Amino acid sequence: MTSPAFLGALCLALSCLGSARGLGRSDDLEWGKLIMVHHWPATVCQEVRGHCKDPPSYWTIHGLWPDKSEACNRSWPFNPQEIKDLLPDMKRYWPDLLHPSNCSLQFWSHEWKKHGTCAAQLDALNSQWKYFSKSLDLYKELALSSVLQKLGIEPSIDRYYQVSDIRDALVSVYKVVPKVQCFLLEKGQEVQLLGQMELCFSKDLQLLNCTHAGEPAARGQGAWPRLGLHVCEDGPVLYPPLNQTKL
Repeated sequence: MTSPAFLGALCLALSCLGSARGLGRSDDLEWGKLIMVHHWPATVCQEVRGHCKDPPSYWTIHGLWPDKSEACNRSWPFNPQEIKDLLPDMKRYWPDLLHPSNCSLQFWSHEWKKHGTCAAQLDALNSQWKYFSKSLDLYKELALSSVLQKLGIEPSIDRYYQVSDIRDALVSVYKVVPKVQCFLLEKGQEVQLLGQMELCFSKDLQLLNCTHAGEPAARGQGAWPRLGLHVCEDGPVLYPPLNQTKL
């Protein structure tokens, strides 16, 4: 169990990592929707070999992103003390797959500074505790891993799904259109790996169609390297099992 003193020391270290300081709020604060971004660990680990350690066998949170704005208040630092009661769920459902040794604090700091400070326009998300707590709530309500399993869409080393079938199956449950994203693997020929799923919410936190691209996955910086994820092309896609990342 992480002690408050230890968290405080880590927080102090984070504040010294050289992130932008005291630049105030950006001019462009307008955004229209929130994007709940899920990662499939087996695909993330396939792309960044050597980084992942004991990744979970369920979809995890990448972040809750306003669709157009970022880093709205650079003078609002991340403070892990404010979410210490959320840490068990944060570690389980929102892990830093690429840097497991840092207890995910740098990853969460990145998500707060880049996305949380913009989401904080909403009363429901206007503190660090509210932002991370509501993100966890939305993730649990969506229950993506369970939904896919119930739909008969399960990881397999040799079974290919049609992207349209996955998208349509999710529409049948959520009643909105998700964004299904893939990583291209060179395996003699290009193979699409199912890697990321986005489900969108209005400002009153109601599900709505992800009909327009929000933040492309490849824009991740700082705590995360660029990920070569893109909207899946219609056609076959592999949903790789966790124990078969070296395809």
